Amino acid sequence: MKFLKRLSWLMTLFLLLCAAGAAGWGWWWLQAPLSLNAPSVELSIESGSSPREVAQAWANAGVQDDARLLYQWFRWSGQARQIRAGSYEIHRGDTPRDLLGKMVRGDEVLEQLRLIEGWSFRQMRSALAKSPALKQTTAGLSEAELMTLLGAPGQAAEGRFFPDTYAYSRGVSDITVLKRAYRAMQKRLDTAWAGRSEGLPLKSPDEALILASIIEKETGTAADRSLVSAVFINRLRIGMPLQTDPTVIYGLGERFDGNLRKRDLQTDTPFNTYTRGGLPPTPIAMPGNASLLAALHPARSRALYFVARGDGSSEFSEDLAAHNRAVNKYQRGR
Repeated sequence: MKFLKRLSWLMTLFLLLCAAGAAGWGWWWLQAPLSLNAPSVELSIESGSSPREVAQAWANAGVQDDARLLYQWFRWSGQARQIRAGSYEIHRGDTPRDLLGKMVRGDEVLEQLRLIEGWSFRQMRSALAKSPALKQTTAGLSEAELMTLLGAPGQAAEGRFFPDTYAYSRGVSDITVLKRAYRAMQKRLDTAWAGRSEGLPLKSPDEALILASIIEKETGTAADRSLVSAVFINRLRIGMPLQTDPTVIYGLGERFDGNLRKRDLQTDTPFNTYTRGGLPPTPIAMPGNASLLAALHPARSRALYFVARGDGSSEFSEDLAAHNRAVNKYQRGR
């Protein structure tokens, strides 16, 4: 009987020592750097992935620790269900605690796409195609197909995306970024239109967007923006053609070689504001917020003309005689 009691006590002690050893080893493992097959390992976790799948994915990506061990850590930490989808990167020296912490916090590796004020839709798509780690899903779509995908069928794509810097997770689709840029422009345009000045010769937010795109392309310095707007607003009020070169250049498309000729100004297209009155049919570029506000809050001025001074700024005139003198001074060197 004494022998059995002693054996039972020894077995209990053995089990306690084993448990303590396992606990000690587990504690050490949680603090020890993970074994990686490269200086850094990246992984994109898709929404809906189970903790077991995430553990195996890390092992497949280059974490050389046992995937089953990683899974048990995720499970017993009580945070397995808090793992977020996204793109993550770990480096040599990172521990299992660090790995789980990044996924729970959503500490992702982000890329950036910058859309520039004044860019055309074609330029924007080119930048989109060159963006690193962005899943290309719209490259083969026409403009009409793309706008339908964005929920705006029949709407021209030009000028409909807000120029800004957009951060995105690696592996995200390009349509996700485009939706953000499209919604940002809609929000900015709606806000600007709601606070517009009274008495403007603009019938809709779309017309404001078109005018803003022209202001964006015509303004050389920020201080002139509201005056440029005033010139075009004044011309619209009296039915005078806008006569703005950027619209003509836009209408020429890829035929424009950098030199705008007299015959180009005389060749009628829907975007030739020398041969046609009013606004062109669509925006000609992506306007920034400052140009949106300028279109809807022009300066109080009777100016009908402006000419570039050569330093980025413009000279504004109320009548043709003053404008011709300004042209002679700044453009013809007289």
